[in-house]
Amino acid sequence: MRDLVIPIQNFDENDKVDIEVRVEDNKFICHYKLESFSWEVKDELNKNEDEVTQSLARIHRLRKAIKEYDQEWEVIEILTPSKDASTIQVLYRKKM
Repeated sequence: MRDLVIPIQNFDENDKVDIEVRVEDNKFICHYKLESFSWEVKDELNKNEDEVTQSLARIHRLRKAIKEYDQEWEVIEILTPSKDASTIQVLYRKKM
């Protein structure tokens, strides 16, 4: 199945969105949700750690969170956090 991009305004953290799609006579309902995960790693590292070490720690934390997430949901997009963000958002779609 091909993906469609549908902009949705006011789609907030932890909101669930259901979209009904018809392709000819076939009807599909897609379920989406946006989750936030901690992006802060200062409590896990020494004060003097460089940016590369901090980035690797963040990546490790995010990979672990995604791996442990409910397996009925698949990652669609990982949103780019702002420079000083304390969380990172991940868009999920329920597997069909």
